[in-house]
Amino acid sequence: MVPATSFSEYADTKPKKTPVWFALDESRPLFCFAGIWRSWMGMRKKAEGEMEHRLFSFLTCEANGVVGPIHPKAMPVILTTPDEIDTWLTAPTEVALHLQRSLPDDALTIVGRGERKDDTDEHLHA
Repeated sequence: MVPATSFSEYADTKPKKTPVWFALDESRPLFCFAGIWRSWMGMRKKAEGEMEHRLFSFLTCEANGVVGPIHPKAMPVILTTPDEIDTWLTAPTEVALHLQRSLPDDALTIVGRGERKDDTDEHLHA
């Protein structure tokens, strides 16, 4: 599980791409991306040599009508209920993968455009 309150995709604006922020609603309630991880033995940096790494990613699905105009290729698989989270964590793979679907268009909204700005940013620059 990857907890989040919003995510961004880049709009193809000129001269520079602009992040567009998506959330379940304006209050940005918590949701989760469906994530996967595994161990891997190998070398990522020659100076470190071979070692165990934990590789992580999250699943994507077809973009819905809200994300699609900004990023038509895909969007994250978003889990919004305790039952979906429990299914992702405990169900057999063939059952859990039924959650790999786009959210309905009315389940996401654009909550911002541009670089991230929140209360923590002000504390960092004070």
